Amino acid sequence: MTERAIVLARGLGTRMRAADSSAQLTPDQQRAADRGVKAMMPVNGRPFLDFILSSLADAGIRLVALVVAPDHAALRRHYQTDVPPTRVRLDFVVQPEALGTANAVLVTEAWVGGNAFLAMNADNLYPVAVLTQLASLPEPGLPVFEPEELVTSSNIPAERIRSFAILDVDDDGHLVGIVEKPKDVLPPKGGSVKTSRISMNCWRFDQRIFQACRDVPKSERGEFELPEAVGFAVRHGVKFRAFPARGPVLDLSTRADAAYVARRLASTIPRP
Repeated sequence: MTERAIVLARGLGTRMRAADSSAQLTPDQQRAADRGVKAMMPVNGRPFLDFILSSLADAGIRLVALVVAPDHAALRRHYQTDVPPTRVRLDFVVQPEALGTANAVLVTEAWVGGNAFLAMNADNLYPVAVLTQLASLPEPGLPVFEPEELVTSSNIPAERIRSFAILDVDDDGHLVGIVEKPKDVLPPKGGSVKTSRISMNCWRFDQRIFQACRDVPKSERGEFELPEAVGFAVRHGVKFRAFPARGPVLDLSTRADAAYVARRLASTIPRP
C-alpha cells in the first residue's frame, strides 16, 4: 500500500475567479474566490484543503506533496507555522509555470523518489473508501464513476460532467482508452457502456507516469494534460486497473459550489 500522495493546487482558478451574483459567499470566501485559491477556500471555518488532507490520512496516506505556484507564502505559512498537520507530513513542490496537470505531476518526480503515489486535484473531496482502495492497488489505477450516480450523490450537475474525461475499460478491468474534455459524455438510456464511465482525475501512479508526462504533446488547449499523459502511457504498455467507485465527490470548482459544500460538510471535523 502506498503512503504518498500529491495534490495539484497550482491551477489559475479561472472558474473560481469568475463573478457569480447568485453565489452565497462569506467575506472570507469572497477573498479566497477573488484570488482563485480553491484549496484555501474557507468551509465552515476550515480551509477546504484540510478536508482533503484529513481524508488522505484516513486512507492511510502519511506523506503529501502540495504542487503550488511560486507565490505560495500564505499557504506555506498556514501549514508550516500557523496550523501544521498532525497526521500527514506536508511538503511543497513548486510548479514554475501553469503548463497543465501533466507538468504539475512531472515536477514532483524528485519528491516521489521512485515510490508509488496517489495524485488528485485540490478542488475535489473524494470518499475515504475510494482513496483507501486506490492506495491498496498493486499497480497503477483509478476509480471510475458513473455519471448518473455522481449527479445524484454529489454536487456535480450533468452539464459539468460533460467536460470530464471518459474511459474505455476492457473485460479484464484495465483502461484501454481515455478522452479528455469530450463534448458529450452522458449517453441516452441504453447507450454505450464505454461512455458511461468517467474519470474524476484521481490516480495511483508509479514512476512510469513521469516519462509519459515528459513525452505527451500539448493538448488542443495548449496544455500538457494528465489524462492525455495517461492515455499516452496506456498506448506504450502501462496497464491501469480501473475499479468501479461511488460518490459523493464534492467539487469546489466555482463560487456557487461553496454553500453546498459547506452544508454537506457541516458535521465533519477535519483532522489533517
